Amino acid sequence: MTTATNAATVAPSDIPAIRSALLRYRIMAYVVGVLLVVLVCVGLPLKYIWGDGRVVVWTGMPHGWLYMVLLITAYDLGRRVKWSIKWFLVIMAAGTVPFLSFVAEHFATKNVRATIAASETE
Repeated sequence: MTTATNAATVAPSDIPAIRSALLRYRIMAYVVGVLLVVLVCVGLPLKYIWGDGRVVVWTGMPHGWLYMVLLITAYDLGRRVKWSIKWFLVIMAAGTVPFLSFVAEHFATKNVRATIAASETE
């Protein structure tokens, strides 16, 4: 996965809002990622090997709802830093693969911080 390149910079007055959008996105990416890992690595084996579906119920439903919140926060962040639709689709898909949301969060954070740094130096 490569980082998206932003030819455009952001206005210095938008930087505090971008930083808070980044924080919201990072929190949601970690929460959704942890829930998905627990669901896949703990819940599904418990359900299909030992017949106990409680972990699936208690992590699957919150993961689904919080994934929608992740999409909203990713859209908000992407709109503020002018991500391409391709980059946004990669970020969206990352929330559906265990451990990939952590990788996508890393690259998204790297991209946003580079965009902020480029805007501050101008």
